[in-house]
Amino acid sequence: MTEMNYAEALVDGLYISMDSDPRVSLIGRYVLGLSPLRFLMERVRDAFEDRILDPPVSEAGIASLGVGAAMAGARPFVDIATASFVFEAWPQVVNEAANAYHMSGGQFTVPVVFHMLHGLRGGGSAQHSHSPQAMLWNCPGLEIVLPSSPRDVKGLIRTAVKSNNPTIFIDHSKLFTLKGDVPEGDYEIPFGQAEIKREGGDVTVVATSLLVQKALEAANALSKEGIEVEVVDPRTIVPLDKEAILRSVAKTGRLVVVDECNLSCGVASEIAAIVAEHAFGSLKAPILRVARPDVPVPFSAPLEEYITPTTEKITAAVRRGLG
Repeated sequence: MTEMNYAEALVDGLYISMDSDPRVSLIGRYVLGLSPLRFLMERVRDAFEDRILDPPVSEAGIASLGVGAAMAGARPFVDIATASFVFEAWPQVVNEAANAYHMSGGQFTVPVVFHMLHGLRGGGSAQHSHSPQAMLWNCPGLEIVLPSSPRDVKGLIRTAVKSNNPTIFIDHSKLFTLKGDVPEGDYEIPFGQAEIKREGGDVTVVATSLLVQKALEAANALSKEGIEVEVVDPRTIVPLDKEAILRSVAKTGRLVVVDECNLSCGVASEIAAIVAEHAFGSLKAPILRVARPDVPVPFSAPLEEYITPTTEKITAAVRRGLG
């Protein structure tokens, strides 16, 4: 094991992917956005300059290029940058890439990865702060990945690049400095395999992306009060490891779902619905959700903080669930 931060692990996974398969290319050269850690991508740029394209800012054009290249046999990694910008490429992602395999009767595969940075990042305002994973989940044909740790991001990026399906790979820039142990060399983490990040018997918290770390903070604080929280990280929402979530709820009898999408029709809402449908008899209390309110994201720092799912809000929801 080697200690890495999240950004280093992400870049390491991308480097190994390009080094091990000459079909892998990079469209867009930032990947780490405007983070102070973006210099880490120099390693990839220097090694694979001939397979990196830095096109003009046109998300529709970039996505089209990636989809076409994938259909022709390449394995492009397309950096959309800020997740809000995927709306500019919506037809290419959800109406072309997601449908090509099925509409061609299996004659075309589309092994493209669309990478983006989602969520409330501080001052992003309404046009730079979306978490579109729930909208994308509503478009069959896409795999959707939401890593939460350095170990996970490296292993999941390897699986994403090797997948024959169009894959949405969603990071959160606030995870970039998170440190953790990462296996050396090459490894993969299968899609559809949740991980219990912390075991507990009193309440289940299902969280994604950055909010897994917030859920762990809440669980550690609550343990000092004698409340043991089990934190479940799906890691991918398509495919979703429903069995792992249902097993945890059967064990604890209580569920809090945490996600940075809007409250209505979000990831938290869908997971809550799955548990209500399949494990209602296991529940000792109503399911609770901690998510973003249904409002455009304000630029004002205090107002953004007001709508942000936080450790404190998760802690309060767990206490409510326990009565």
